[in-house]
Amino acid sequence: MSLDPFASAREIAAAVREGRTTALSVTRLFLDRIEAINPILNAYTDVTARRAIATAHAIDARRARGEPLGPLAGVPFAVKNLFDLEGLPTRAGSLINRERTPATRDAVLVERLLAADAVPLGALNMGEYAYDFTGENAHDGACRNPHAPDHMAGGSSSGCGAATGGGLAPLSLGSDTNGSIRVPSSLCGIFGLKPTYGRLPRSRSFPFCDSLDHLGPFARDVGDLALAYDLLQGHDEGDHACARRAIEPVSDRLGLGIGGLRVAVLGGHFDTAGMAAASRAVEIVARGLGAREVVELPGAEAGRAAAFIITNSESAAFHLDRLRARPLDFDPETRDRFLAGALLPAAWSVKAHQVRRWYAGQAARLFERFDLLIAPSTPMSAPKVGQKTMALRGQTVPVRPMFGLFTQPISAIGLPVCAVPVPRAGEEGLPIGVQLIAAPWREDIALRAAAHLEAEGLVSAPLPAQL
Repeated sequence: MSLDPFASAREIAAAVREGRTTALSVTRLFLDRIEAINPILNAYTDVTARRAIATAHAIDARRARGEPLGPLAGVPFAVKNLFDLEGLPTRAGSLINRERTPATRDAVLVERLLAADAVPLGALNMGEYAYDFTGENAHDGACRNPHAPDHMAGGSSSGCGAATGGGLAPLSLGSDTNGSIRVPSSLCGIFGLKPTYGRLPRSRSFPFCDSLDHLGPFARDVGDLALAYDLLQGHDEGDHACARRAIEPVSDRLGLGIGGLRVAVLGGHFDTAGMAAASRAVEIVARGLGAREVVELPGAEAGRAAAFIITNSESAAFHLDRLRARPLDFDPETRDRFLAGALLPAAWSVKAHQVRRWYAGQAARLFERFDLLIAPSTPMSAPKVGQKTMALRGQTVPVRPMFGLFTQPISAIGLPVCAVPVPRAGEEGLPIGVQLIAAPWREDIALRAAAHLEAEGLVSAPLPAQL
């Protein structure tokens, strides 16, 4: 096999299992690429080269003995640095956390990829404590877009977007509280999956907001995304919110097509008037899925407001001791948001959860009529690094909070979303993403629709021209 950093995880694993290449050769390819390109993208904060090489050696030795290998045999992966990786302090994008004792065990989702014979390359840059949409980390530096390094990668799973989009890892794991999988997927032109809240265990990962935190995979095609998701499923006692559901594989359902699916475009809060790139992307996806009806999700604005309050109040309470002891060691912008959350009246949080429950009921009624809803992922493609404002609906607004405009209302009620990239639809020819939103526990429907769009050539992860 001619080694290609943009080969799919499935292609790499098949080649390793069949002896057309070795896990060690693949690992060295990616380690060399990280050494060459990470100084440009700043995607990795920690490279676990020694562990990766040892893991690859062990996989090759097992194959030489004739032992069966797992579905991700020799496939490199990396994780947002809020996942525990044995031997590393779990940074969570912060200055304070890098003083923590190194983790003695991997996060559960890391363990599950390792059990499938994947190879761990290291930990990825992210917004401080995951409270970010831009990928501009005050301590580790800005993570940059693989398609235009002077543009943002998006956050808070910025390193996941840059590494997966830039060919520095075929698969990565990130988190999404208010949009942190879907925003980097949109800006970096890759596929991302935010599963239903409670579907994947968060055990041994650093939290942001317990009521809203999700973990999920990134990939360059739908088949890899579905395979990773299948391998990550399963209950774990370490996460109180993890549902006790049987594993529900989706990979064998990707070829079912969209026949019989009832699909609509979300309007109202999700309207893209005046957002040329987002509008083009939604139109392409809607046409590809045969969606002709535009519908409103009642209460989306209220749901977003509730998500803001829940995020601020819960995260501030979690970080209160750190805020008191080491306020100057926070990024000032992150610190100010936490401090604002600490001042919120308790009654507001109670009301926000009430609104959230009411809003979930509105969504449930809409899913009685439709199987899948289409919405933009971001209002525009990647802004420039350092850009503070953008034009939106006739106003000049701050970039950082407004990149959650379309993702936060979906996170608020934990719906599953497959983020799909529409190449060259964005400003300056950059990619931009679209959300495929399904009812709770119906990740299979969102992924089926994504696979159909990919097969039709309407969505894909573009190759970065400059790397």
